[in-house]
Amino acid sequence: MPDPLTPEQRHRCMSHIRSRNTKPELKVRQWLWQHGYHYRLNVGSVPGKPDIVMRRYRTAIFVNGCFWHGHDGCPKFRLPQTNVDFWQTKINRNRERDQRNYQILNKNGWQVIVVWECQLTPALIEQTMRLVELRLNQNFLSIYKPKSKNYTTPSDEPLPMAAESESKYGDS
Repeated sequence: MPDPLTPEQRHRCMSHIRSRNTKPELKVRQWLWQHGYHYRLNVGSVPGKPDIVMRRYRTAIFVNGCFWHGHDGCPKFRLPQTNVDFWQTKINRNRERDQRNYQILNKNGWQVIVVWECQLTPALIEQTMRLVELRLNQNFLSIYKPKSKNYTTPSDEPLPMAAESESKYGDS
């Protein structure tokens, strides 16, 4: 069945779809702010213009909608039944653009975190954001780890807590 809209009409309709301050993005920003993280929004000088930029952590966070970015295996991503060629081409272009941006950021020393819309449901948001926090802390440690020759702890191994002693709590 042919699309009832002309390309110009379709463009006008799609131009009303927000790309900033979406509900998923607001959830991520609110969680980060409540937990003491500072960030900048949509920084044009950073390749791909990430939704959230955390320079201190050298990290770019993209909050992707499952439909618009083609989240494979997600129930929220389903191609419309009409004008399938148009939508398939559009989603593929979005995926290719995303991958290109992630590669450019990685080559320039940035870490990329992608948070999908489906990971921000009330049941999953805390777990998702704790994983984001873990990645941020790993990024921070990789940037600022001691440059001492005696420092031998690999970055993927947890660091010992400085305040803990060898004895167990409650032992005399």
